[in-house]
Amino acid sequence: MDDLLTIGELAHRTGVATSALRYWESLGLLTAPVRVSGQRRYPPSAVELVGTILLLREAGFTLRELKTLLASRSSADDGRRELHRRKLAELDERIARAQAARTAVAHALACPHEDIFDCPNRARVVAARLAGSPLHEAHSH
Repeated sequence: MDDLLTIGELAHRTGVATSALRYWESLGLLTAPVRVSGQRRYPPSAVELVGTILLLREAGFTLRELKTLLASRSSADDGRRELHRRKLAELDERIARAQAARTAVAHALACPHEDIFDCPNRARVVAARLAGSPLHEAHSH
């Protein structure tokens, strides 16, 4: 029992607020800990699990997706790989949109026209955008 962590100790070791840990527990991301005198007590392995949750959150996984990923660890289901494939495609799309936005902003900074509204490229991108093309497509035409 001496190696078990209180919720405060787990929060301190991981940098995650106790309220977030309780919330993750309510979602099933963290296994309900044993209780000692009414206090939550987590095994030392909870530190690594919280670190994994943080890593996957930073990689763009939602809490719902995390629950699916963590649940798939204990089953023969290959849904985990499919979830990773979908997330990769989603991230590629986000990256493409962010790169298009960056290109548009960089163009505005580098544009030789005194007034960006005089720029023929801006007018072309606006026309394409109004025609229904998303920025990453409109700016690449």
